[in-house]
Amino acid sequence: MGPSDNSITKNDSKIKIQGRLSDWLSKHKLAHRPLGFDYQGVEILQTEPEDWPSIAVALYTYGSNYLRSQCAYDAMPGGLLTSVYHFTKVHDGADQPEEICIKIFVSRVDPRIPSVFWIWKSASFQERESYDMLGIFYENHPCLKRILMPDSWIGWPLRKDYIVPDFYELQDAY
Repeated sequence: MGPSDNSITKNDSKIKIQGRLSDWLSKHKLAHRPLGFDYQGVEILQTEPEDWPSIAVALYTYGSNYLRSQCAYDAMPGGLLTSVYHFTKVHDGADQPEEICIKIFVSRVDPRIPSVFWIWKSASFQERESYDMLGIFYENHPCLKRILMPDSWIGWPLRKDYIVPDFYELQDAY
């Protein structure tokens, strides 16, 4: 297995970890890291927050014209936060649409990721929810504010190190 080989050997069989999009991004010298495929064969890539705007534009150019979903999660207390984007390349005459998953890992101390609202308008509410629940700040989002919790809520409820308050105060109940 040489340095340009995009597969790993496991139990005497090769498992390919780089797919078509990763090959295309590599050809265009765009920074990313292939993470393999999920159980349905969807290619998963990782990119850094500072590389995300150029990768997002390249994805749109590549044909990923539909942002199917965006979500975020906290893998472990004190660890990195992850923002996940699922894209679909929908084009005429295709038997099966091509799906792509992009993961962006950020520090929980100052979690900042450029918003892709300006490319895919459907990112608006999804990025707001990730902000509201995990505190990931999506830079240049046109209306980044809480969407599920009241504006006065303190903390990020889906972080694994979040301490649940002993009481809940009803606000604006009348």
